[in-house]
Amino acid sequence: MSARGEIDTAFLPRGEAPPVEWRIEPGLTDYEAALAFMEERARLIRDGKAGELVWLVEHPPLYTAGTSARQEDLLDAGRFPVFKTGRGGEYTYHGPGQRVAYVMLDLKTRREDIRAFVAALEDWIIGALARFNVKGERREDRVGVWVARPDKPTLPGGLPAEDKIAAIGIRLRRWVSFHGIAVNVEPQLAHFGGIVPCGISGYGVTSLVDLGLPVTMEDFDVALKAAFEETFGPAERR
Repeated sequence: MSARGEIDTAFLPRGEAPPVEWRIEPGLTDYEAALAFMEERARLIRDGKAGELVWLVEHPPLYTAGTSARQEDLLDAGRFPVFKTGRGGEYTYHGPGQRVAYVMLDLKTRREDIRAFVAALEDWIIGALARFNVKGERREDRVGVWVARPDKPTLPGGLPAEDKIAAIGIRLRRWVSFHGIAVNVEPQLAHFGGIVPCGISGYGVTSLVDLGLPVTMEDFDVALKAAFEETFGPAERR
């Protein structure tokens, strides 16, 4: 069962399957090139011509608009390039210091359940953060993964302060996933100010370094891979 106790988020492959390919891209990856690559790889996976892949990248500073993005949530359209994309969700920021993991899995060989898949992605992020003693949490009314901030003033209405540390936005085509997750390791948090992140106002954004943890991208990648294998099975860097 999941941390919510509602749905099983185990997405281990059914039967024997090769390890998921785990690829870490050096430098900054052009966003349009990444979209084209994901589209093609998802097609090849669906046609049985390529294996599953988790592709770890960093992008130059940019904003992306999901299928539910509202124009009024783009607060500073001239700050960075804005890309419309077919993933679910609203506006988000990508940039150096943020680990983006594009997840291309064949859910027909795992479990054909979108809601459970999103919960599994949340569990993956939460498991990676836990390796740095950060308690990531999900919220039923808000997407992404959140951390409590008792060091900050309470929100209007006396609600405890909390910040978003990771975003999720996926797309499925014939049960093959693409797009994925974005976790803030050490991005420029001020760059989120050009949008209403994921359409959610009134909350802050944080990162591992902002929380006082001197975590490198390499450190986080090790934790991310270990947590991935707990939910999705073996992964192998090639």
